[in-house]
Amino acid sequence: MAETAQDPSMRVSTPEQHKALGHPLRQRLLFSLARQSATTSQLAAALGVAKGSIGHHLKILREAGLVRVVETRQVRGGTEQYYRRTALRMDIDDPTGGSTKAAFAGFADELTAAEDPLMILRHLRLTPEQAARLTAALTEIAESAIDDGPDQPSYGLLVAMYRKSPAPAHGHDVYSARASAGPGLTS
Repeated sequence: MAETAQDPSMRVSTPEQHKALGHPLRQRLLFSLARQSATTSQLAAALGVAKGSIGHHLKILREAGLVRVVETRQVRGGTEQYYRRTALRMDIDDPTGGSTKAAFAGFADELTAAEDPLMILRHLRLTPEQAARLTAALTEIAESAIDDGPDQPSYGLLVAMYRKSPAPAHGHDVYSARASAGPGLTS
């Protein structure tokens, strides 16, 4: 079976999809399957998780329509399935915050194992126009980055822009971290 094309985007909004997104390992699987397909064995090796656990979580993601089998191959009397994320971009309606919390737990797992990660958090006071320009610029940077192929090291890029809830302000603050924490994940 030839590999099927990936949808450019999808809106994640059903209760089944939100439940599927509510686990950090399923988030990490989605990170890994964003740009290349992989088998259960390949994902287990890359993420350092048992094949049975990977298979269980892939089943949940598949039933929710978030991943699909894109290719099958006959191997040693069995069929090997290659999974890929259904869409390159997933826009998530998350009224309870469960998917967002699980996504950040997944990001934390990746950062913990990453080589020389960089993380910066700044709080700024901006006009709505400034915020819109910054959001557009960050979106352009994230969406225009080009993957240079499977022979190059894999990097994660997380971009977030949000409006804080009103709270007492003490000027702008900055949180920045750069630390070496061991081998990086392949995604």
